[in-house]
Amino acid sequence: MNSEDLKENIKSLLPNKDREELDFLIDDLIEISKSDSDISHIIKWLEEKRKNCDIETEEIGINNLDKWHVHPETGVISHDSEKFFSIIGVKVSGAENREVSSWTQPMMKQQETGILGLITKKINGVKHYLLYAKYEPGNTHKIQLSPTLQATESNLKLAHGGKKPRFAEYFEDQEKAKVLTSVVSVEDGGRFYLKTNRNMVAEVSENELNEIPDEYIWVNTIQLKKLLKIDNAVNSLVRSIVGSL
Repeated sequence: MNSEDLKENIKSLLPNKDREELDFLIDDLIEISKSDSDISHIIKWLEEKRKNCDIETEEIGINNLDKWHVHPETGVISHDSEKFFSIIGVKVSGAENREVSSWTQPMMKQQETGILGLITKKINGVKHYLLYAKYEPGNTHKIQLSPTLQATESNLKLAHGGKKPRFAEYFEDQEKAKVLTSVVSVEDGGRFYLKTNRNMVAEVSENELNEIPDEYIWVNTIQLKKLLKIDNAVNSLVRSIVGSL
């Protein structure tokens, strides 16, 4: 039985709900049935990346940070460029449904929307996602599987004076890829002040990105779901994008 016949048979067994949504779910189910579910090579690849990561992170005093300063009157911590994020203080009152009705706390403020993006394409007829073995200074085990693109507006506009994030063009140029998902999501409102990100999934053709940098790996849907169940393997930003699919 070919895929189209199988799809019609499955649809005939289901209630007459949203047909577009049913088509999407059935297509995913048929793809998953064809997918390789083994993740041992992905775990081995990630472990090698961690083992060979020579980047060191150490805690230092705020006053020892390069290009960051503490405002002498407000105490706000910010970058000399006034880009990226700042650490502010907030005062809460009238929260009668919380543990206490008022309090003060520091929060991270970043009033720009970043992009959290996954590139997807079909490999041998099966949908795959491009993950990045990315170092972040606060990561457990240094490296975690991250979105293809994980960038703030300041990163994309090169406020840091460095290089533009890899693969950014696939999310900025609609002629390079087809955007399948684009949803604004909020960060943890207990730590971030009015912070949002745009969760994006961009699809490229099967003959695109056949060669990728060594820090990236293609995984299919069932492999990704298995990886999500492993401690400290996949970062929270990939989880956020998957929640938008």
